[in-house]
Amino acid sequence: MKTIVSIAEMQIFSERARIGRKTIGLVPTMGYLHKGHLSLIAKARRSCDVVITSIFVNPAQFAPNEDFARYPRDIEQDTRLCKSAGSTVLFVPTEGEMYPEGYSTYVSVDGLSTILEGKFRPTHFRGVTTVVAKLLSLTKPHKAFFGQKDAQQCVVIKKMVKDLNLGVAVVTAPIVRDKDGLAMSSRNIYLSAEQRSEALILHASLRRAEEVAEKGERSAPAIAAEVTGLIQTKPSAKIDYVAVVNAESLADVDSIERGVPVLVALAVRFGTTRLIDNVIINIR
Repeated sequence: MKTIVSIAEMQIFSERARIGRKTIGLVPTMGYLHKGHLSLIAKARRSCDVVITSIFVNPAQFAPNEDFARYPRDIEQDTRLCKSAGSTVLFVPTEGEMYPEGYSTYVSVDGLSTILEGKFRPTHFRGVTTVVAKLLSLTKPHKAFFGQKDAQQCVVIKKMVKDLNLGVAVVTAPIVRDKDGLAMSSRNIYLSAEQRSEALILHASLRRAEEVAEKGERSAPAIAAEVTGLIQTKPSAKIDYVAVVNAESLADVDSIERGVPVLVALAVRFGTTRLIDNVIINIR
């Protein structure tokens, strides 16, 4: 595995891979890798000749009151994991190169970026789409791999790629969960033992949503109420939102229709730790 820090070197490497007719896959991450990230690398490895894993804790997607400074970082461990998972290149650009002095260009996806997560983190998606657009430009991939846990992010990035004619296939991989059902996240390290135990209610509540839908419940508000009620049984849980929306457009829905996938998405705080999770329900 080759480690690249320089943007110029990354561009040269990708251009040569393209000239050599190699299929390039990009796995963008902020590091502190876990099994969810490794599953993306493995998925990219199966369909691409070259797998580029990027690690960049992107300051543009953090608000001033968020956890940029304390976001977990361990580049030595990440390097070992990337190599063992089969990455061809580990791309670790510096903040100074990604956002040099005088930087003032940003990419925004209107509409999709202002709902759900966007209501609570108004500047978040502008930072995400900007850094992903830059990474796609620098690494020149044919495919880019993202996790379903960040469901809204996947929808926003797909829209950006389509609107800007970037010619990249955005591949979404299933959520990877710990044995107890908690969705894997770099932020899980912030949870105390008690908070982590209570956070298991997130997966349980999403399973409840699936169960009531399978039993015939079609009302989106009723399903959201089931999820909300279950989460509220945990004293430390503070709900930002529980939403039932169209899985592709993120538009609100009144009811679930056969053959139309809906996304049940939630964001909940346990102490100072904010976790997101989701499930897609598709009644056949």
